[in-house]
Amino acid sequence: MKLRFRPYTLELKHVFTIANSSRTTTPVVLTEIDYDGILGYGEASMPPYLGESHESATAFLSRVDLSKFENPFELETILEYVDGIAPGNPAAKASVDIALHDLLGKIMNQPWYNIWGYDRKLAPNTSFTIGIDKEDVVRQKTKEAAEFKVLKVKLGRDTDKMMIETIRSVTDKPITADVNQGWKDRSSALEMLHWLKEKGVVMIEQPMPKEQIDNNAWLTERSPIPIFGDEGVQRLPDVKKAHGVYSGINIKLMKSTGMREAHKMLVLARSLGMQVMLGCMTETSCAISAASHLAPMVDFADLDGALLISNDVYDGTKVIDGKITLMERPGIGVKKL
Repeated sequence: MKLRFRPYTLELKHVFTIANSSRTTTPVVLTEIDYDGILGYGEASMPPYLGESHESATAFLSRVDLSKFENPFELETILEYVDGIAPGNPAAKASVDIALHDLLGKIMNQPWYNIWGYDRKLAPNTSFTIGIDKEDVVRQKTKEAAEFKVLKVKLGRDTDKMMIETIRSVTDKPITADVNQGWKDRSSALEMLHWLKEKGVVMIEQPMPKEQIDNNAWLTERSPIPIFGDEGVQRLPDVKKAHGVYSGINIKLMKSTGMREAHKMLVLARSLGMQVMLGCMTETSCAISAASHLAPMVDFADLDGALLISNDVYDGTKVIDGKITLMERPGIGVKKL
C-alpha cells in the first residue's frame, strides 16, 4: 500500500461564525491509498479549534509507512500503528482511516453501510447550519435552506434570542442549536433552555465549557431538551466519561480519528442508553460520505459540511429533499469530480 496526500483549501460560500471565531476558509488534506491499482480516498479537515494545520498534517502523514503491511484487511493493526505514531493529530489520522475503509470496501465491492449491516434507507434528515450573523443575513440563509427539514443554529453570543426569533420569522421547522461552549452561567443557561424549547428547539450541543463537567451534568439533569456533548466528547474513552454528564454525544470523524473509532463510539453510546448525533466540519463530499455510512443508526445528523463550500472535488452522498441519501457504490461511495 502506498499513501499519497496533498494540501487543499476549502472556500466557504458564506462567512462562518460561531461563538468564538469566524472564518471563510478551512484547510484540508486530501489522501489516497493505492493498493494494486485500487485507490481509496480520504480527507483531513482542520478547523482552527482542532489545532491542526496543513503543516502539522503533512508532517504527520509523512511519517506514515503503509508499505510494511501486506494485507490491507488488517484494519485494527494498521490503524493502531497510525494512531501510535504521535499523540493528537486526529484529523490527519482520520484521513488515513477513511482512505483505508474506502479501499477495503472497493476490494470487497460493497459499501460500508452493507458491511456494517445498516439499512441506508434509515438515514435521517440532515440539519442545515446557520452561523451567527446579522438579522437580514440570517433571514436570507433561512430562506436559502428551504429544502431542509431541520435547521441548526449557532448560538453562544449576546445575539442568541435574535438568531432564534429571526429564523422563526421565516419558518416553524424544528431547530437544533450549538452553543460551542459559549454559555458561562448555568442558571441563565437553564432559563435559556426553557425559552428555546418554547421556540421549537429540539436539542442543544455543548452549552457550557467542556471543562465544567459538574455544571454540564447539572444542566442536563434539569434541561427540558436533550444536551449533547461535542467539544467534550472527542474519542472512545470520552464516551463513558460523558455518561451522566450529557444526554448524548456528537460523533465527528475528524475528532475520533475516523470511521473505525466512530463506529466503536456509536456502539458504546448505544449500550449506555445515550443518544447519538453525527456531525462534521466543513468538509468535501469525501469525509461527509464516509460519515454518512453511520447515519442509519443515529438520532440526529448534521452532515451539511460539503454544502457550505464552493469548491468540492468529489461526488458522493447527496442531500435530497433534506434527507441523507447514500450512494450504491462500493467503499465510502465517492468519485472524483
